[in-house]
Amino acid sequence: MSTKDTVLVLFEKNKGFFISGERIAEELNISRTAVWKAVKKLQSEGYEIKAVTNRGYCLDKESDVLTERGIRSNLQDYCKDLRPEVFVRVDSTNTKCIEKAEKGEPEGYVAIAGSQSAGRGRRGKAFFSPAESGIYMSILLRPVGLTENQVLHFTTMAAAAVSEAIESVSGKKADIKWVNDIFIDGKKVCGILSEASYGVQTGKLEYVIVGIGVNAYEPSGGFPSSIADVAGKVFDEPSAGLKNRLAAEILNRFMAYYEHLPETPYSEEYIRRSVVTGKDVTVHKGSEMIRAHVLGIDQEFGLKVRYEDGSVEVLRSGEISIRI
Repeated sequence: MSTKDTVLVLFEKNKGFFISGERIAEELNISRTAVWKAVKKLQSEGYEIKAVTNRGYCLDKESDVLTERGIRSNLQDYCKDLRPEVFVRVDSTNTKCIEKAEKGEPEGYVAIAGSQSAGRGRRGKAFFSPAESGIYMSILLRPVGLTENQVLHFTTMAAAAVSEAIESVSGKKADIKWVNDIFIDGKKVCGILSEASYGVQTGKLEYVIVGIGVNAYEPSGGFPSSIADVAGKVFDEPSAGLKNRLAAEILNRFMAYYEHLPETPYSEEYIRRSVVTGKDVTVHKGSEMIRAHVLGIDQEFGLKVRYEDGSVEVLRSGEISIRI
């Protein structure tokens, strides 16, 4: 265990109380300089550690920072081979995973960040990823023997897993807006972006990246005006360890489903949580915006809609909008 991690363990045992640098140095048998460097490193990673002259250091008892240790401690045994790497800030966790995948990284790598400078949503849209309030993660997978249609199911599988995880940790009911958004009380709290790569010469699936962005808390200063009417959060108040618990539970639920591919035991869960079934929506087709009524979602996750002219279509991909 590194000096930084050893110091962090001591802080966590004394969370909310000041510990002098001298006491830390004595207990851990390290120099005061090493203590100072460890504290600075932890602060740079987002830990809220106060430093007060003649009192020492104090880790805020309500500090809720994503950490590899915190996530691993909440993983189920069948997820112990996952390799989460936590970053304070990245351009995009999907991009980080793609870079790893292209260099041959095996399945099971998970990039997790406290913020993103260039988060990406579907259809090239930017994904708002502020510091301290969200969980942004991407999972690298290398599935074998799946058809192209089955690969499209990773987004729906993630949506079911995230919804279950949110309910388990927060106690709040989570709904799904086809195809990739999670809503609580009519507000979007999560978006999902799955990307697949195929060999140029072989045409075979090489890897899949499943990106998940969750608004754990409302960001400082609130959401931008452009999304303030639609954006929501999972938790009402910050509390130590919540983000680690939620991140781990998402991985637990997702990997439990992933183990059963190509079966889709999550299909009924996804369909049951649909917030658009029986509602009027707007279907986006290029530059066209077409009004339609949602008849339901089939077992292949296609959205069955009836247009105003009476025609019926099953959408296998695309985008819809609805006022919830």
